[in-house]
Amino acid sequence: MNNTKLFVIDYTLHGVPKSFIIRLEKMDNAEAWHWASCDAGVGRIPRFGREKVQKTSKPMAEKFGVENVTWRPAS
Repeated sequence: MNNTKLFVIDYTLHGVPKSFIIRLEKMDNAEAWHWASCDAGVGRIPRFGREKVQKTSKPMAEKFGVENVTWRPAS
């Protein structure tokens, strides 16, 4: 069974508000920071669903201007 859900991630990049929707099985703050950094062009997106990549941490994302990351389930 497919357990994926839609989540909205909001963040700012160098003070400019950004937002996007992503489909994942689970979301937490660490995932939100990683995917926000990927959307900003900082983080690395895995090529395949099972490929393990090092997640971009909050301090690393902040170095590149990603701030104020929040997430919520899409309604």
